[in-house]
Amino acid sequence: MNVIIVDDEATVRNTIRSLLNEHFPGINILAAAGNIEEGHEVIRQNKPDLVFLDIELPDGTGFDLLKKFSPVTFKVIFVTGHQEYALDAIKVSALDYVLKPIDTDELCRAVKKAMEIINQADQQLKLQALSENLQSRKVLKRIILHTSDHLQLVSVSEIIRAEADSNYTCFSISGGKRILVSRTIKEFENLLSGSGIIRVHRSHMVNISSIDRFVKKDGGYLILKDGSKIPVSPNLKKQVLQAITEHLYE
Repeated sequence: MNVIIVDDEATVRNTIRSLLNEHFPGINILAAAGNIEEGHEVIRQNKPDLVFLDIELPDGTGFDLLKKFSPVTFKVIFVTGHQEYALDAIKVSALDYVLKPIDTDELCRAVKKAMEIINQADQQLKLQALSENLQSRKVLKRIILHTSDHLQLVSVSEIIRAEADSNYTCFSISGGKRILVSRTIKEFENLLSGSGIIRVHRSHMVNISSIDRFVKKDGGYLILKDGSKIPVSPNLKKQVLQAITEHLYE
């Protein structure tokens, strides 16, 4: 596998180079660059399989560099010292990253994962989701759902609800589509926090925009615009009603 490192810190470039040589002797490090202009040139000339890409560069961001390539034909591992909006967007978009200072185990994990990525179409979907999530910064717009045989890029606004099924989560999407994903609903509760998808029950999450009314009887439940009846846990009732009220003023 051919690799290029784009980072403005020489110590970081040298650390990545040293760790790759030590743990992955079969990897060929083609070049290194310290800014967008240099990075664009060495990537264009060498056509790498994998690029370690710093988010903050002297002449812009790593995302600015990626915009110069369409399509992106190489795998990307982001390098960042920031645990703010960019890192959250990277996580949600199912891309890989390593934090500064570089941790050996973390880097090895990311490289091994990159080696397993074969389908470049998957990478394009993830980068598309990342781009849109970064543009909003605070409000998640799209998410990758991993099914048993493909990756599905879904707009958060199209999600009606999600229901837990053991260690799986079933998403109901606008148009009657259902997507079963092998991740727990708790994981999606964390990923979708602040996006308008709220937890209303241990087994259910709903899109606030999909709620038609809250019914007080029988302990309290929601009727969604598609007619679905969703129970509300007593311990979550206050938060659910607050979220519904706040949504009225958005």
